[in-house]
Amino acid sequence: MLKEYRKHEEERRTQGIPALALDAEQVADLVELIKEPPTGEDEFILDLFTNKVPAGVDQAAYVKAAFLTDVANGKVSTPLITTEAATKLLGTMLGGYNVQPLIALLDNEEVGDVAAEALTNTLLIFDAFHDVFELSKINKRANKVISSWAEAEWFLNKPVVPECITAKVLKVDGEINTDDLSPGPEAWSRPDIPLHALSMLKNTDFKDPIGTINKLEESGDPVAFVGDVVGTGSSRKSATNSLLWHIGDDIPYIPNKRTGGICLGGKIAPIFFNTLEDSGTLVLECDVTNMELGDSINIYPHEGRICSSGSGKELSSFTLKNPTLLDEVRAGGRIPLIIGRSLTDRTREALSEKSSTVFVRPVSQEKSDKGYTLAQKMVGRACGVEGIRPGTYCEPRLSTVGSQDTTGPMTRDELKELACLGFSADLVMQSFCHTVAYPKPSDIEPSPYLTRFYTNQRRSSTQTW
Repeated sequence: MLKEYRKHEEERRTQGIPALALDAEQVADLVELIKEPPTGEDEFILDLFTNKVPAGVDQAAYVKAAFLTDVANGKVSTPLITTEAATKLLGTMLGGYNVQPLIALLDNEEVGDVAAEALTNTLLIFDAFHDVFELSKINKRANKVISSWAEAEWFLNKPVVPECITAKVLKVDGEINTDDLSPGPEAWSRPDIPLHALSMLKNTDFKDPIGTINKLEESGDPVAFVGDVVGTGSSRKSATNSLLWHIGDDIPYIPNKRTGGICLGGKIAPIFFNTLEDSGTLVLECDVTNMELGDSINIYPHEGRICSSGSGKELSSFTLKNPTLLDEVRAGGRIPLIIGRSLTDRTREALSEKSSTVFVRPVSQEKSDKGYTLAQKMVGRACGVEGIRPGTYCEPRLSTVGSQDTTGPMTRDELKELACLGFSADLVMQSFCHTVAYPKPSDIEPSPYLTRFYTNQRRSSTQTW
């Protein structure tokens, strides 16, 4: 297994990208090596197991979580991982297969405190919240977890957005659509984020984009993507993945995906803007005419100013598009913020406490006596109100979800990372109709595993199909 992996790793290295994440079979082989490590391979094996296994509810994560649970409970011993280290590693897996083992370990005198610490920073809890809350009535460690969620320590433990961020400008002139960032002919590689990101901007007039980014990074400052018009088009998520692979930050323990980054645009397409928010990007609409490729700029997120790092001259100003944006960046994205904030609110409600004041809350829109458009009424019905005005923060109930052919594998990966063990929407549909007539090999390959994935999620769900 190690020989094959090193060969694959070398092949990917020649392309300038990291090796693929391990699959379930590879992790199973790795587990056997961890039990009896070959001489001189300790560090390499442990690094693979720690950093190269997908999190959430991937099958590889299932194998990893099962082994770590056995080690944490003392059922299996290995010279590489102690019971305490196994419990800590369970806490790095985001949610899904690691949650119930961590809850069970709260009763373990040896590693119970470590399990409690791990759970305080785990947001993808979902229905397991009830288990922790009931246990908190008789278990001091579970009580500590509940108190931590109520105080939003998962959020407060993260660094605040700095007063000033110095960045290097990667400016692409004109309109940059999502097909420039994620070319359609390369759609087959979209689930493999590092590989797909190699094609970013390759069909534009921008010369040597990856070489330019690498040169800008030599300064040690983050690279800010700057454009006149950014993100028009439909491939928003894959475009975001590619962009952040080049300008974002590694996610600890999560292979081949990045978060954060900075994006400035004279105009940014609304859904692309939202997708960047989901990934924790500092995304700002502002006048970019005074910024040029290679410039060093100081961004003042709290003041709404952008200045030249050299002269101090103000180059642009901005207003945050929504008041929660800096909270989203701090939380690691809009999705983690929504899930984490809901967990905190749910906990405080269960404790009969008032809502937390830690977060910046969405601003309510002014009331109007005007009617609603049909679209506003449709969203309103999903929110249980008459209508939703533009700019209103809302969380509609989704009864139908559709996933298109070429984005199916990417959607599957997103659902796994969100620890989705079952669907709560009434109808979830994965299509194959776009490619079924004249399928390429890359179209045929995902079909069996997508079918299995959606079928398994359906069986795990209690909803009607």
